[in-house]
Amino acid sequence: MASEMARSKTQLALRYINKKKYLYILLIPAVVYFLIFNYVPMYGIIIAFKDFNFSKGIVGSPWIGFENFKYMFGLSDFYTVFWNSLYLSFLRLVFGFPFPILLALLLNEMRNRTYQRITQTIIYLPHFISWVVIGGILVNFLSPSWGVVNIFLKQFGFEPVFFLADTNYFRPLVILSSMWKESGWESILYLAAMVGINTELYEAASIDGANRFQRIRYVTLPGIKSTIIILLILRLGHIMGNGFEQIFVLQNPLNLSVSEVFETYVYRVGLIGGRFSFGTTVGLFTSVIGLIFLLASNQIAKWMKEDGIW
Repeated sequence: MASEMARSKTQLALRYINKKKYLYILLIPAVVYFLIFNYVPMYGIIIAFKDFNFSKGIVGSPWIGFENFKYMFGLSDFYTVFWNSLYLSFLRLVFGFPFPILLALLLNEMRNRTYQRITQTIIYLPHFISWVVIGGILVNFLSPSWGVVNIFLKQFGFEPVFFLADTNYFRPLVILSSMWKESGWESILYLAAMVGINTELYEAASIDGANRFQRIRYVTLPGIKSTIIILLILRLGHIMGNGFEQIFVLQNPLNLSVSEVFETYVYRVGLIGGRFSFGTTVGLFTSVIGLIFLLASNQIAKWMKEDGIW
């Protein structure tokens, strides 16, 4: 009986795969990509538990257990880096995550479709600009000697400000530049979700006397709620990640106390310092923290009767 049920389920699964075969064929490149660049390199995680030596290789290097982790937790600057990474990620979450939603809502409310498409194109463009280029623009605009911002401040009698060397300005600059660069691109997902909302709901709301803001509140936002929750859960899974390029191009010795995050810390200590085992240990630690946030946020979403990522 059990074998017949298993055979029946197998036949149903094969029939379903055959029906959706072209979708699975389109999925193959993505699966291959993740296997090669995400899953196969996970073999290197064992370096965190070894005293890695290039001449001996990963397998031949001596096993030292959790010694790298004990050393990591014993460093005073590790906790500074941990706080910088967590605090900056929290600021990105609070200010950077809602902004693409607001931007998508504003774009969706535009009645002139030509103007909407032009606006979308303009706000998408910064995504394709390298952080190296954006960093150079910020350095020149904010320079205390020839920067446009300081020239403007001098006209009103203010003293020049070295923004990128002042620890009070570093985090706001990172958040604002990140929002400017990525918000337009991130709004695409929310706009796509809004397209799937039944237009009859808007018509019914209008007949009931709902104004534009009420339609956004009671129709649009509930219609994209599942998308918002899934993206929020995924964002929490990268809570310890702040991006290497942006931080690196804006970092300098004067703002290092607030700009040193795990990405730059691993680069400086692990790669430049040649301590590959320690660099892998830090990377594994941040991945575990991200996994904990991912699982916890997904479970909270389930408790609230919302759709999670699985």
